[in-house]
Amino acid sequence: MLLGTLAVGATAVTVASAGGCSSDDPTVSIAAGEPDGFYIEFANLLRPLLHAQVVPTLGSVQNIRSVSAGTADLGLALADALDAAQKGLPAFGRPVRLSALGRVYENYMQLVVRADSPVRAVPDLAGRAVSLGANGSGAALFGERLFATAGVMLGQARHLSLKDAVGALREDMIDAMLWSGGVPTEVLAQADREWGIRLLELGAYVPELRRRYGRYYNEVALPAGTYRAAGAVHTVGVPNLLVTGPHCPDRVVRNTVRVLVEHAGQLVPKQARGTQYLDVGNLINTEPLPLHPAAAETYRALRG
Repeated sequence: MLLGTLAVGATAVTVASAGGCSSDDPTVSIAAGEPDGFYIEFANLLRPLLHAQVVPTLGSVQNIRSVSAGTADLGLALADALDAAQKGLPAFGRPVRLSALGRVYENYMQLVVRADSPVRAVPDLAGRAVSLGANGSGAALFGERLFATAGVMLGQARHLSLKDAVGALREDMIDAMLWSGGVPTEVLAQADREWGIRLLELGAYVPELRRRYGRYYNEVALPAGTYRAAGAVHTVGVPNLLVTGPHCPDRVVRNTVRVLVEHAGQLVPKQARGTQYLDVGNLINTEPLPLHPAAAETYRALRG
């Protein structure tokens, strides 16, 4: 089942190498995410408006690396991963300098178990097998932080793609899986309909996560009915930013910002049942990154 993960990675490398924001090539490449995930759905909505090429990836960490290297023009990434990149933490090796075009949506961290699982809370996962998300994903970075904050030692930490993790959970090969995305994520909703899932409460860990790692973590409630489990589940929300690197021309930045503002109504993925940021007031709130100068100039012009 890991062949699916490897195939996504190979596709990302092959397609991204054709990117690069050169003035001779009108095609914009967007480093997105896993198939069936929030990032790739959002990127596919942007694609016709920007005449863009959507690059499947494994998530935030890989996207940051691709944009920094100039093999993708734009990328979607979680704010906590971008903060880690700026600081040159181990996932990146050296400080990475990027700038933001806008804050777009909020990802929901979803720690999923089978509906019939005896696991009721994060401490119950001590000594058990958990998929923390694919290598190169923001979920994997967050997962390490979550279990460190909770003081829980896993028996086995695995790094599976979304579909592989759902399959492993169905077959009882793992006890839980962590996914970072919009709600509802269709692959999880399908699993819920077919054999039943539950999400564990994570909201209580937000204050300590913020104290240890920064203020990018917010307590959010999944709306009741997102999945079949009754009632709202409190979890951790992390803002998504659309980012670029030093290789991308100002004209592409300006055009992208205009699209974000003028076509906001067309850029709402089905998974975006939670918080939206597609208005100027929230788009420009891009902590921890500065707004790209051309983006800031365009927002000022559009606000009149």
